[in-house]
Amino acid sequence: MSDQIFQAAVVRRAQPNFRVIAMIVASAMFMEQLDATVLATALPTMARDFGVSAPSMSIALTSYLLSLAIFIPASGLIADRFGSRTVFRSAIAVFVVGSICCALSPNLLCLVLARLLQGLGGAMMMPVGRLVLLRSVARKDMVNAMSWLLVPALIGPILGPPVGGLIVTYLDWRWIFYINVPIGIIGFTLVSIFIEDFKGATKKRFDTVGFILSGIALGSLLFGFESSSRPGEGMFALFLIAIGLLFGIAYLRHARRHPSPIMDFSLMKVPSFGTSVIAGSLTRITQGAQPFLLPLYFQLGFGLSAAKAGQLVTAAAIGSMAMKAFAPRILRRFGFRNALIFNGFTATFGYALCAFFRPDWPLGLIFAVLVMCGFFMSFQFTAYNTVAYDAIDRDRMSAATSFYTTFQQLMLSLGICVGAFALHMSMTFSGSASDTPQLADFSAAFLFVTAISLTATFWNLRFSRTAGDDISGHGGEKAVHGEH
Repeated sequence: MSDQIFQAAVVRRAQPNFRVIAMIVASAMFMEQLDATVLATALPTMARDFGVSAPSMSIALTSYLLSLAIFIPASGLIADRFGSRTVFRSAIAVFVVGSICCALSPNLLCLVLARLLQGLGGAMMMPVGRLVLLRSVARKDMVNAMSWLLVPALIGPILGPPVGGLIVTYLDWRWIFYINVPIGIIGFTLVSIFIEDFKGATKKRFDTVGFILSGIALGSLLFGFESSSRPGEGMFALFLIAIGLLFGIAYLRHARRHPSPIMDFSLMKVPSFGTSVIAGSLTRITQGAQPFLLPLYFQLGFGLSAAKAGQLVTAAAIGSMAMKAFAPRILRRFGFRNALIFNGFTATFGYALCAFFRPDWPLGLIFAVLVMCGFFMSFQFTAYNTVAYDAIDRDRMSAATSFYTTFQQLMLSLGICVGAFALHMSMTFSGSASDTPQLADFSAAFLFVTAISLTATFWNLRFSRTAGDDISGHGGEKAVHGEH
């Protein structure tokens, strides 16, 4: 069906409810988030089929990260030039084609190439999906829409391992990729019908040098963080991180001279955006560590099966889904600043409680604590991801979404690194003779990563008391946009 027919269909329809738009975008992002983690469980089985060692399969994960690192910064400019609906729809199609290629891969090399293609689609889906939402939903509905959007981002990494385990146990591993096909087709169709095509008002020159520098910097950092979580790769990880920092500095020098850099750090001067990026990044380190620490904790420390551990971890997903009904009311009553300060303490305290889990605790109580963790942490990210765009001009919205998503992905990956580092340091200082971390080691790791999240409070205090009031409705008639 042609674009003209789809546009006519949009004109004939009433403006779709913001929940419809949010769930369309959320479904595509859930497909990407689930796929990013579901593969880890299947790697040993895939290694046997390809006739390679299990450790060598890690390149299937890192190749995907490479695509994300290279293309996420460019997503905003591409959406401005070709239209957000066109790019979002194309991203879904590329992701689905990449998924089919992954499923049909006869060897590891083909799988890596297919994952690079799949990562290209995923890199466009995340920031452009958020851009579609920001440009399609009224400000008064933004909190509600963002709370729906964040559900897949939070539950995808949590549901990935148990879903992967079920597929590997009862089906062929190739179904990990085939399940993306029907989801992608439905998403492609709904985007074509309900989403308008927004283009940027200005044609900016593409920052080719910045694209190369940022790609090398972010790719090296993501690879380094990911490698540091695996034993025996510490020196290689440090080398990659050093390369990433070196090229990152080179990019910053370049960005100061370029009129439209691919990652615009001047956005950090916008108070609500810059504060949200920094505070959200500190909190995401803790969030990123949880899918790494919790399954290991329950399997190695408690002796639970992978399936049972997976069931416990899904509690956080339940909590995050329950949150979406409460976020608009809480923010309307207390405002962004007060809510972020208080909830930041509560969310951090919830994950700190995980340090005191022991095998003699009732599983029902552990499940309830994890539900609470998912609820409060989901609220925190809903607030951060909404107030970040409070004072961003419309013509800078695409640059802001790609910038924000880049740091979001980077910090979640860093969370795995920090969790693994804290676990290994605790084992070293405790003088454990075993290669298996003990309960006390996990406790130390949880307390370490939650201490990082607690430092976000100092940045939450820097939010203006009126930040986002016209979005949340806090202050009633006194809420004035732009008063920060």
